[in-house]
Amino acid sequence: MIRFLILAGYFELMLMLQTSGKLNQYINVHYRYLAILSMILSLILAIVQLILWVKNDQTQHEHDDHQHGLKSRSQRIIAYVLLSLPLIVGYLFPTVSLDTTIVEAKGFNFPISKESVGDPEMNTQYLKPDTSIYFNENDYHDQMTKLLAKYQNQSDLKVTEDNYLELMELIYNYPSEFLGRTITYTGFAYVTQQNGTTDDFIFRFGIIHCVADSGVFGLRVTLPANTTVQNNEWVTISGTLTNDYYAPFKRQLPTVKVATLTKVATPANTYVYRSF
Repeated sequence: MIRFLILAGYFELMLMLQTSGKLNQYINVHYRYLAILSMILSLILAIVQLILWVKNDQTQHEHDDHQHGLKSRSQRIIAYVLLSLPLIVGYLFPTVSLDTTIVEAKGFNFPISKESVGDPEMNTQYLKPDTSIYFNENDYHDQMTKLLAKYQNQSDLKVTEDNYLELMELIYNYPSEFLGRTITYTGFAYVTQQNGTTDDFIFRFGIIHCVADSGVFGLRVTLPANTTVQNNEWVTISGTLTNDYYAPFKRQLPTVKVATLTKVATPANTYVYRSF
């Protein structure tokens, strides 16, 4: 009975995430089919466990426990608690959309920061999406070269939710290729003050594969005179790409010299995702 309840709980949790739209805060939406598959498998296994429970086939249960190494009551309790942890987290801990508070709390570094999350297996990325960690050197170079050719003749870069992460990665990898081009994109403002200097960034939170490799991605911007933005304010900007020195990082950073800025409503889904 307990196995049925756990499996049924998995099915209900995945169904809730699917129907509520919260699944996109955990994984790349392009992998939604995997979540659907796991939901279907959970339902099938739950039905199987329900049938076994109704038949009250104690011999079969004991055989299963032996096969899985659950020889004692304490072992079974521990196993069931561990299996139930994702359900406890999923149902009891609310999901929240990220905003500039996480940047303010952790700060941001370049290109990635492992220390900020305290887990060497998690790479919280900043500014530049970095997919090189998922490929060998040659494959990564081939992929970047192919993507660069896609935008080679575009003088006006239109950044959408679909190409946001790939374009940001290209701009940081090949800044000289994009100098002087016009870029238009939407994001939220992040304003930082260091050593008496105010710097503005326009960011989007993005997920490459899942929340473990999520990050805040975007560009530094220089705004027109007498124009200011506030943290978490959503804007659409259009301007010219330059490559300017950024003192806190002691390096050149791709920067947008903004010509026009329009305040917009917060999008229904504040995340962007990497397509492969």
